[in-house]
Amino acid sequence: MSAPTLPERPRLPWDPPEHFEKRIPEGDNRERLVCGRCEFIHYQNPKIVAGAVCTWRDPGDDGGKEKILLAKRAIEPRKGFWTLPAGYMELGETTEQAAQREAREEACATIEIDRLLAMYSVARIGQVQIMYRARLLSADVAAGPESEDVALVDWADIPWDQLAFPTVVWALAHFHESRDKADFATYSNPTGDLARMWPPRKPEGV
Repeated sequence: MSAPTLPERPRLPWDPPEHFEKRIPEGDNRERLVCGRCEFIHYQNPKIVAGAVCTWRDPGDDGGKEKILLAKRAIEPRKGFWTLPAGYMELGETTEQAAQREAREEACATIEIDRLLAMYSVARIGQVQIMYRARLLSADVAAGPESEDVALVDWADIPWDQLAFPTVVWALAHFHESRDKADFATYSNPTGDLARMWPPRKPEGV
């Protein structure tokens, strides 16, 4: 008795058109999606994510604690977990502008970019994540459409075990290491224990 024939998988929105095929174009050395009608090559490249570790210190509170802006995700993946404001760049904007826009969209926050903090390569999901240090210009923040909630939290109150992604842990740890430095080398993918910080938890020494 022959095995039953499985139904074909329905086409998904991200599937290439049927007249595209995978092959190595002339002058290239790897497979690409090539249009069988006009030879147009559809390059699939990593996406750039921009975001920031945003801080607030009440100007009227001399010596007051610095607070970190976190947003609780209202969308998948990792809905209900806390993250830093970040997201995909749009055409026509710089990485700094993208980080500022994401802070507005996710936390209704206005920020001033301080400097580049880190650049992480997340090859598994085809992303390059660029993170900045930034200052909130006001403590007036609120949840945007992609957030369930936002909070300005003391460093001691960061919910490490409820953070959404490994790169959020990395960025916070690297921010902590650099917070009193005016000049430092841009951080990149960590090694050792910090690189294996999953499930998320508070790194040692921060």
